[in-house]
This record gives sequence, structure tokens and C-alpha cells, in this order.
Amino acid sequence: MNNYKKTDTNIWTGRTSDDELYLHEKVTCIDLENDELPENQSTAFAILGYACDEGVRRNSGRVGAALAPDTIRKMMGSLSNHFDNKVHIIDTGNIICNKNDLEYTQSYTSGKISQILNNKYFAIIFGGGHDLAYAHYNGIKKHKPNTSIGIINLDAHFDLRKVKDKGNSGTPFYQIAKENDRFRYLCLGIQEESNNRILLETASQLGAKYIKNTEFTIQNKEYILTTIDKFIATVDYLYLTIDLDGFSSAYAPGVSAPSPFGFSTDIALAVIEQICKSGKLISTDIVELNPTYDIDNATSRLAARLVYYIMRFISSS
Repeated sequence: MNNYKKTDTNIWTGRTSDDELYLHEKVTCIDLENDELPENQSTAFAILGYACDEGVRRNSGRVGAALAPDTIRKMMGSLSNHFDNKVHIIDTGNIICNKNDLEYTQSYTSGKISQILNNKYFAIIFGGGHDLAYAHYNGIKKHKPNTSIGIINLDAHFDLRKVKDKGNSGTPFYQIAKENDRFRYLCLGIQEESNNRILLETASQLGAKYIKNTEFTIQNKEYILTTIDKFIATVDYLYLTIDLDGFSSAYAPGVSAPSPFGFSTDIALAVIEQICKSGKLISTDIVELNPTYDIDNATSRLAARLVYYIMRFISSS
């Protein structure tokens, strides 16, 4: 059962130049199964796709997120390249979910993320559903055992649903909490309307920190950044996960669960910059893009720009 596919280099397209003026000209695609991933000696980013929406299907969501990784690549390719020559971008391909076997796909993904991190790359994972978070966290844990790993989640949902039968896109952080003695979780943009009373009680019982969408605004920036700083001070390393359904549907219509009352790009970029420049962030992902329901690639373009800014913030810090 083949769960891996190398990225088709034709996906990375755009204007061409002789001076790497465009991002697609800077990207190198490798076969993570058969090519050696050289140990990084500079600033380098490794992109990995998680082409899986089985968790969304199990959570009764709108499937289509499996199409997202290649769509984000297409939107990124034409962006202008303002990175230093010492910055490298490696595309390590896509992980595919075969026969609805989410559990094996998550385990396989954890191993590949750990492999990337062990070779000293900053990992950027394109989801896929938010069930990626369970795999992603475990990949970081393999790389950094016996350390405290803080999770910062930009999201409308806690994703702390209890596992009744099998895990899904709504259960990853509950699974993480139950399997680890230390659970440090900060969720930004929580919408009460999208989280029932039991989920709020679960968040409280597990010691999760959160800021509601009504407070997650640029006008409240000082308080938000102070909250993030306090959280960062309690952990050794950070994992940042960005669920696009946390954004207002004015910015992100192409998601499984759109909402007009989500947060805006200005506060998101402010907190992402602070997190990136903390020196503790080692891995990130973007999840829940659903190209099937996107409008003029608006959500795909948002995802591409967020990744671009993350790389800019990391490489300049």
C-alpha cells in the first residue's frame, strides 16, 4: 500500500526569469522515499503534503481537503521570490490516505515529519483535515522527546471531541491530551457558536487556554500578544497549526466549516510573526482548505500567502 507520492514538478509554475525572481524557481522537489534528504546547514524549509480528508469525512464535514496540498503549491509558485540565496525550499511530496486507513496514514506521516526535523529543516505541512495535528504532534515528539511542546492553534474550533470509535478531524487535541502528561494548548479565535458546552467543559478540564473570536481582533493586539508571550515562556518548543476555517469566510470561503464571524488577516499575521520570531517554533501546518468550495482561489491564495510570510518571518529572525 503506497502512501507516498513525489510532487509533480509541473505544479510549481509561474513567470520565468534568469535570476530566481519567482518562488517556483527556488523550489527543489525530492522523493522522500528514495532520495537522501541532506542534513540542512543553513535556513531551509521542507514542504510536505497531507492529502487526506478521511478525518473530515468521519467528522461529517465537507470532503475535499485532500486536494489542498497541490492547490497551495500552485498558488505559491507565482509569488515573487525575496528570499536570500542561503534560504532553501525543498518539496518532499505528498502523503496519501489509502483505503480510508486514517490511523496508518497518521503514523506514516509522523515518521516523515520526524525525518524532516531530524535533518534540521523547518517543517511546513499542507493539510488535509485537522486530524493532521495528531500525526504532526507525534512527529515532533519523536524528534524532541522528553521536552515540553506547546501547541498554538488558530481556529474556530477546539477539536477536543472525545474519541467514540475512531479519531477524526475533531478529535486530534483530545487524543494528544490523553496520551501526554503535559498538555499545553493555546487556541486563538474560538467561536462559542461552533463549540458546544461539553467541548468548553473539556477545554477547561484539560487546562486549555483560549481567546474567543470576539476578543481576537487587532484592537486587542496588546493583550493577545502578552497572552502568547506568557504561553511561550512555559514550553521548550512550539508547534503552530492554522485552521483556515478560523478566518472569516470573507477571506476563507473554501473550507469545510465556513463562518462570517471568523478573525481577520491583520491579527493573524501579527501573532504569526510573534510566534515565528520567538525562536521556539520548529514546525507548522495549514489545514482544512477545501478547493472544491473555494471562490476564485481566495482561500488557496490566503494559505499560500500565510506560508510565504511564515518563511519570511523565520528566515529574517
